[in-house]
Amino acid sequence: MATVRFTKHLIRFFPDLANQSTIEAQGDTVAGVVAALDEQYPGLAAYVVDEQGALRKHVNIFLDDELIHDRQKLQDPVTADDRIYIFQALSGG
Repeated sequence: MATVRFTKHLIRFFPDLANQSTIEAQGDTVAGVVAALDEQYPGLAAYVVDEQGALRKHVNIFLDDELIHDRQKLQDPVTADDRIYIFQALSGG
């Protein structure tokens, strides 16, 4: 299973994540991992993706040390050894 980490900002909305530094989730793609996380933490996917399943503008996902490439369908492949980091994008001046 891939290892998933979240920023503190996201943990604030999902207190069940607060006691865990990492979460393991299964999926062959980033979309699969997000779906698995949503099963464990209902509502999490709605924060991460929009109604069409595309990554929300205020969220970034890193797969290991690189931003995912497919922000529309989240079809970047995931292996059991991958590290996924989900965080909110910062904007403003």
